[in-house]
This record gives sequence, C-alpha cells and structure tokens, in this order.
Amino acid sequence: MESIAVLMTKPIYSYLQAELEKRFKVLKLWEAQDGSRFLQDQNQIIRAVVSDGGTGLSPELMAALPKLEIVSSFSVGMDKIDLGKCKEKGIRVSNTPDVLTDDVADLAIGLTLAVLRKLPASDRYVRSGMWKKGDFKLGTKFSGKSVGIVGLGRIGQAIATRAEAFGCKISYHSRTPKPESSNYTYYPSVVDLAAHSDILVVACALTNETRHIINREVIDALGPRGVLVNIARGATVDEPELVSALVEGRLGGAGLDVFENEPNVPEQLIELDEKVVLAPHAGSGTEETRKGMADLVVGNLVAHFEGKELLTPVV
Repeated sequence: MESIAVLMTKPIYSYLQAELEKRFKVLKLWEAQDGSRFLQDQNQIIRAVVSDGGTGLSPELMAALPKLEIVSSFSVGMDKIDLGKCKEKGIRVSNTPDVLTDDVADLAIGLTLAVLRKLPASDRYVRSGMWKKGDFKLGTKFSGKSVGIVGLGRIGQAIATRAEAFGCKISYHSRTPKPESSNYTYYPSVVDLAAHSDILVVACALTNETRHIINREVIDALGPRGVLVNIARGATVDEPELVSALVEGRLGGAGLDVFENEPNVPEQLIELDEKVVLAPHAGSGTEETRKGMADLVVGNLVAHFEGKELLTPVV
C-alpha cells in the first residue's frame, strides 16, 4: 500500500499526516511551487485525496485527477464537494461523522453560556482590575430557557440532550418531523421556531436549501432578547443581516464558531465584544476528537484499497 499516491490538499493535522505517511505515498500540494504543474506531473498516480470541510474538492482539482478513486474528508460537512459529480465519476467519498458530535454539541452549550453569562467580558473585567471599582453587570439565566434547534441530526440531538439537562424546553426545525423526538416541539417554519425560542442554535448541514436559512425575518422573529448560536456552517446565516441586527439591537447576542468567509470575520462582530462571543471554527477542536477523525480518514482509505466497505461512506 506504500506505493499508492494520496494527495493532501493542505496541512490539516500532524498526527493525520504521520499516519498517512506510514501507509501511503503522501503528496503535499501546498509544498509545490507550481500547483498546476505539480498536478500535471502526478495526475496519473494520484488515487486518493485527503481534504477537510473548508477546502473540500474543487471541480478543477477533480477534473485534474483522472485516476482519482476516493476522497477521504477530515470533516462531517460535505458542502465543498460535488457529491453528484463524484457519484457520476465513480469516486467514493467518506467523512468523519459521530466522532465529533459530542465536542461540537459541548461547544454549542459553551457558547450559549458564554453569551448569556458574559463570560469573556467578565474575565476581562477581573484581569483589568475593574472589579475593584464595582460589580460586573448582570447576565442572563440559561436554565429553563426555550431552545430552538435548526437541524435535529446527530449534533442537533446531542445539543438538545445537553440543553434538557438545564431544564430547557426544546423545539426544532428540520425537513420532516422526527418521530423518535416526539417529546420536542416541531416547527415546519424556521421563523415560527425562532419566534418561540430564547436561544436559536443552527446545527444543520449547508445545502442550497439551508444557505442563509437564518435571514432577516428569522433574526427579527428571535428578537432583541434572543441569542443566535451557530456551530454549523457560516453560510447558513446571512452574515450582513446578523451584523446589522446586532448593531441595531434587534438581536440580543450571538455565539459564533463559523463564518461566511473564514478566517475573515466582519470587524463589526469583533467590536461587539459584550454581546458576541467568537470561536475560530473549533467545534471539533480537541485532541481526542481530532485523533478520532484522523483515524477515520485513514481507516476509510485502508478499507477502500483493501476492497472492503468504507467505514463511513457518503458516496
């Protein structure tokens, strides 16, 4: 298997690269001075691509690799890979579900608490010595709040379970009601869900249907005391509308792990440091989970080249 050429599109995680190099011939696209020339020279031997959710597999790269058999993605999200074209060309695709569910759900709750209880601002208050001049302003209680979840998949369900432990009332929106979640209230409209929620958590996949699913109407329904938390994909939220709602006070706060144009974040969001908490797309960012994701990436490649079923197939 050491002779099989696997293309890494970018440096992702040192452990993953090391595990790949134990088993395959790893080609590093980012080290090439001329990427196009590099691909022309290597395109007849590259049989696999390892990428992540932020980079995916561009149509140009897919077209440049006629021998490509599999894309093993270090992510759950598939919005940067044309799955239909992969299926048409017979290219297998795998991702890393389940292993990151707990971490992403934990961060969703952490962001919620951080916004409501103003944790980053209170930390700065103590460090700056301001506490000596007076008490910090009051936050908002999380326990017992109404939590609406957009997308009740693996991660959405894990968030719901955690919020229930805080005594929160759970509602959700998805393409269809979930019979196994009959104890939660289903809203066929995201606007209605937002109108009945104190906290709205975005946990859906990014598709053509969910792009900007959180728009001005939804944000206004959530209201000036509502909080938006996004741990899904940045483009599920209309970012300019979010910014204007926060600046104008039409939305109470936001906890954001993802953005439309990562790693670029609107300056106005950065300036809103009392009502907005930001994270650098770190939902799966623990040592344990990233190792588990890497093991899945490698395991899917090994399974494919040994003629076995993929561990976590998408296509």
